[in-house]
Amino acid sequence: MSPPLVIKNGTVVNEDGMFKADVLVKNGVIVEVSPNIIPLPDMELIDASDRLVIPGGIDPHTHMQMPYMGEVTKDDFLKGTEAAVAGGTTMIIDFCCPDHRNGESLMSGYNRWRGWADPKVCCDYGLSVAITQWRPETAEQMALITSPEYGVNSFKFYMAYEGTLMVRDDEMYRAMQECAKLRALARVHCENGAVIKEKEIDLLAKGIEAEATNRACVLAAQANCPLYVVHVMTKGAAAAISHHRAQGSIVFGEPIAAGLALDGSHYYDDDWLHAARYVMSPPLSRDPTTPELLMKLLAAGELHLTGTDNCTYDCRQKSLGKGNFTKIPNGINGVEDRMSVVWEKGVHSGIIDPMRYVSITSATAAKIFNIYPKKGRIAVGSDADIVIFNPNAIRTISADTHHHNLDFNIFEGIQCHGVAEITISRGRIVWANGKLQTVPGSGKFVPLLSNSPFVFSTQEIRERKNVPRIVERLD
Repeated sequence: MSPPLVIKNGTVVNEDGMFKADVLVKNGVIVEVSPNIIPLPDMELIDASDRLVIPGGIDPHTHMQMPYMGEVTKDDFLKGTEAAVAGGTTMIIDFCCPDHRNGESLMSGYNRWRGWADPKVCCDYGLSVAITQWRPETAEQMALITSPEYGVNSFKFYMAYEGTLMVRDDEMYRAMQECAKLRALARVHCENGAVIKEKEIDLLAKGIEAEATNRACVLAAQANCPLYVVHVMTKGAAAAISHHRAQGSIVFGEPIAAGLALDGSHYYDDDWLHAARYVMSPPLSRDPTTPELLMKLLAAGELHLTGTDNCTYDCRQKSLGKGNFTKIPNGINGVEDRMSVVWEKGVHSGIIDPMRYVSITSATAAKIFNIYPKKGRIAVGSDADIVIFNPNAIRTISADTHHHNLDFNIFEGIQCHGVAEITISRGRIVWANGKLQTVPGSGKFVPLLSNSPFVFSTQEIRERKNVPRIVERLD
């Protein structure tokens, strides 16, 4: 157990306020937030003068140690969570993808992911489970895995990757109906997989993501199921989310760090390997104005939180697609750099304030996944997942200094104002003075319970309103 810790002279930032206060931590929990806490001799002291004291980041979208296309992502749960805490993220939500086509059940896949993660994680984590095929037993498995014993409250559906992960519309609709019954969130990768398969030479074709996003929103509305659209990369996809929210649908949109900082010009680089490093799905937008617009939509509340889709493949793995670009493993880094990138492109650019920054990097994710205010807030009773953030420090992102198990960085050379100087996970300093102080397995699995009030508080009323009415007519 770490010694008591007191953070002095900082400015606490939550999603709903900023104020000068000291923070006292005992046994991994915040026990006092007030002016002028007097440190005792047995307490560890952190001077946060001219610094912000913010909730540790929550990255709701990672793929650590994920097997796909005969390869495994380079960031396992050790290196991935080390990179996370080095950048100020203290919790990830990873995607468990059971091998349904070989008969693996949701629970077996879940146990496989837990077996990989539990001995390695250096910060807390939760799991979201992918459903890639509908079978008669799927509904029963979904009900079991959303129980407190397993602690899963969201399911992911891929509208792309035909032949491996993709589900048909009828399968997704049936599963969305089950999500609504279980009060579990449907998370959707929105691309038109069938069109991509037929026309892979036009992978960057305009409209594929927007069409799929709209289709997912329509299916979710028909199933009366709240929807979470992962990695919103284009103006069209964002517009579809905004349109359906305006109609009263419960839809959340998640841009990722890459989409907020980069555009698709990298795909046209003369160096094939440079272009391959940026291959992800959906791809970066070719429109150079998209990153700023996505940030403005986060400021306006039209989009809601930020992730990374951290899914790292090194140069050797990317080169497997030389001569056939469809064989390039899809994925990029981001978990270490998200907090700085979002500050640079959002706060330092004058688009959002520090409170909105906390909302889109931690608090909203905590609410959606039903762990707020234990996570995502600096308050008495909250977990001591805390970042001492220097808004005036500057760092230049580089593969030479990052902590990913990766030989390149898609943000290479980007200068960021805003640096996580100290990261505290469950009351223990895990990053300080530019060095990791992590212990493998010190992070904990966090059960994510169903029926989040932030997502489902209107569900019963909606269900009653949507019950079909019988109209009796005279002959």
